[in-house]
Formats: sequence, structure tokens, C-alpha cells
Amino acid sequence: MESVIHQAPTAVAERLRITEIFLSLQGESSTVGLPTVFVRLTGCPLRCRYCDTEYAFRGGEYREIGAILAEVSAYQVRHVTVTGGEPLAQPACLPLLAYLCDAGYQVSLETSGALDIRQVDHRVTRVMDLKTPGSGEVDKNRYENLACLTPRDQVKFVICDRADYEWSRAMVDEHRLAGRCELLFSPASGQQDGTRLAEWILADRLPVRFQLQLHKILWGDAAGR
Repeated sequence: MESVIHQAPTAVAERLRITEIFLSLQGESSTVGLPTVFVRLTGCPLRCRYCDTEYAFRGGEYREIGAILAEVSAYQVRHVTVTGGEPLAQPACLPLLAYLCDAGYQVSLETSGALDIRQVDHRVTRVMDLKTPGSGEVDKNRYENLACLTPRDQVKFVICDRADYEWSRAMVDEHRLAGRCELLFSPASGQQDGTRLAEWILADRLPVRFQLQLHKILWGDAAGR
């Protein structure tokens, strides 16, 4: 563990409902391939058609933030991702993110974009989905979030078909996202070869990062990996 990572406080009493905490390689985003501790919160108000973490919709166990920080620290890696479900559906997610930053971690938040991201600690990299029509949840997009994105943030589009691609390209143009933050285009779960999406991006010279889910290539559909 690098010296910038400090011992996190263990007496923090706020509680969160947790599905799992585990160490893996980051499978997506700009830190793909890096060893990362994932803190997966339970619960989500969305029901995307391609969701691959339905097991996080319910169940889990309540844990105090201090205990969560202690478990993260035990893995001795620099990068931490708070994910779900939808992490921001639990208000105590915000102090958890701040405590992780205070402890010196490089912290990212994976969020659906359906909830307000303005109160997220400015040190956190926000990896925000913009739900495509193929997700079945396009009406849940909170477009106000786009105005507060910074160069450290990322917007992810999960593409189900050509109509999703055209919609996503229009969103990039309409909201002038190119150059404001990193843009990630991914094929929907079950379309892991991604050849068609890659060809569309190349044909249009679209300034986005094509990505596959590295963890799915390595471990398939194993839960939590």
C-alpha cells in the first residue's frame, strides 16, 4: 500500500446495506485492468433489460461505514469503486465516498445517472450511465447531471442496437459532451464481441472510448467478478 493511503477511521456509525465487498480487476472505465476493491451497495430503483447484477436488487446486510473502511483497507490496493445496484439510492453513500477519499484512495462511483450527483465529493470520479432506449429506462435519465460533469468524470452508454447507437451519438452532440468528459461506448451484456459497435464508431470517427467488460472476458458471469 502506498504511503498516501492512511488508516481509515473505524468508529463511523452510519450504516449502509452491502451486497458484497471484493477485490478484482477493474473491468471498465479509464482504470480498466487495475486491481480495485469493489463495494457493492444493495438496491436499485431501475430495472434495465440488460442488467447483470440483479442479485444486488435485494438482500445484503447492514454494515457500519467504519467496518466497511476496515475491510477495504485490508485489501491493500489504491483504487476503490463504489457500485450497485444504485449506490446513491442510499444517502449514507455520500459520507462513505468522502471517508474513502480522506483515507487517500482513488475513488470512483458507478451510478445510473437517474439520481442527483451534485453532492458527490469532488474528489470522486463519477462514472455515470446515460440510459439508452434499449435499456427500457431512458425515461429515468436525469439530464441535469450532464451540466455538472468535469474532465475527471465519465459517461457510459450501453448500446443494444443501431437505434441505441444513433441515440447515443445524438446525445453526445446535443449536450456537447465530447471534450468535456470521457465518453464510453459498450455493447450490451450478451453482445460481448462488440464488432458492429466498433465498426460504427470507426465509420463515424466518433471521439469515444470503445470498451468491453474485461471481467466478463476473464471470469464470465461469475457473481461479483
